[in-house]
Amino acid sequence: MDSVLVIGGGRFIGRHTVTEFRDAGYDVTMLTRGRRQNPFTNAEVAHIEGDRRERDTLETARERVNPDVVVDCVAYFPEDVRVATDVFADVGAYVYISSGAAYGAERTPKREGETPLAGCTAEQATTDSAETYGPRKAEGDREVFAAAEDGVQAMSVRPTVVYGPYDYTERFAYWVDRVAEYDRVVVPSDGLSLWQMAYVEDVASALRLVAERGTAGEAYNVGDEHAPTLREWVDLLARVHETDVETIGVGERELRAAGLAPDDFPIYRDSPHLLSTAKLRGLGWSSTPHETALAVTVAEHLENDRTGREFGPDRDTEAALIDRLTE
Repeated sequence: MDSVLVIGGGRFIGRHTVTEFRDAGYDVTMLTRGRRQNPFTNAEVAHIEGDRRERDTLETARERVNPDVVVDCVAYFPEDVRVATDVFADVGAYVYISSGAAYGAERTPKREGETPLAGCTAEQATTDSAETYGPRKAEGDREVFAAAEDGVQAMSVRPTVVYGPYDYTERFAYWVDRVAEYDRVVVPSDGLSLWQMAYVEDVASALRLVAERGTAGEAYNVGDEHAPTLREWVDLLARVHETDVETIGVGERELRAAGLAPDDFPIYRDSPHLLSTAKLRGLGWSSTPHETALAVTVAEHLENDRTGREFGPDRDTEAALIDRLTE
């Protein structure tokens, strides 16, 4: 049985990754700081507690697990990737979770090896902020490529915005809640915003396939093969909820009059963000139909009261805007 070390594994993408490899027959060990409840308390998943940013912790994990595969879910700084690819230089596959935010040019779609990556200054490489996230992920990709040139079986997976069960960011939960609770909801820019999403179980399966079939030094985009607009997401959620929802498309001027801006709404983007997944599909990957993915997502969000309300406009402001526009 092959062994896999999942660095990070207790919250969202890592949690589904642990399940994906376990169900595929791997001997799975997760490395976390132990600050959150471990969802895998059975003997099927081993656990090492420690800080992945400390080299000694990674070396201890290497000695205890001797992994065939390492999946790095929580490498947020280029130095994390540089150290990990050195410590695990002899593993069969090191897979780094990068991001679609690593791209530095607006192209539709964004393609691996063609669309330029974001630059990253020395200051950005060590600064933990939303503004530096994309540059840091891009520099992590470059660390993967450099390690591969030195013979490490290192690869990168670039998901776009991820949704699904246990999504602690609750960005998508905002729309699940709106559709569940109200029969009329505001969508900015007439609902035409296009920000491709990625179902979390599909990200996990992509990580396994890249580990098993990927090529060292390559990056692989992952995102839903069909990318609905924001208005279409609301319609899809309405079908899952078995309800009718009227979407009120509102332009920037009307939003400004209500003290709002389009990017106050989760999953809004002023320019299309679409990743080509052709390269990943070449490994045999495919995405889950939206109806299936959303049924599971909605059920978990409702069960655990994930509403995302703090991540978007409050309902009173939204309702007042709807009243003005429809009176």
